[in-house]
Amino acid sequence: MPGETDLARMLATLDVVRRPGRFTFVTGEWPTLAPVAVATIHEAEGPTHVVTVEQATIAGAPVDFEAAWLTLTAHSALEAVGLTAAFSAALGEAGIPCNVLAGFHHDHLLVPAERADEAVSVLRSLAG
Repeated sequence: MPGETDLARMLATLDVVRRPGRFTFVTGEWPTLAPVAVATIHEAEGPTHVVTVEQATIAGAPVDFEAAWLTLTAHSALEAVGLTAAFSAALGEAGIPCNVLAGFHHDHLLVPAERADEAVSVLRSLAG
């Protein structure tokens, strides 16, 4: 199914789903974490894995940031314009940091775990 490109329609149907657990970013070579990572970004400085806080702790990796994983239910097209700007502006106005991972079907946001409920409320307010 092709993704949506009309910003008004994306926002009108926007909802947020919170993935269970708390997540963190771990950088560097962690052989036990690579296979369990829910996302991995390969950068010039080395890999960054997104794993649960529990997995990072078991592996002995530092946990500097505990995040809630929020998924926007709008299926935006890869060429869609404006959705990222809309949600990042709304979260920015609320003073909520946000790290974005874009998948083919959805955008995934990692926000401070202690502000997850507030972030969900801000995001849902975009639907009007």
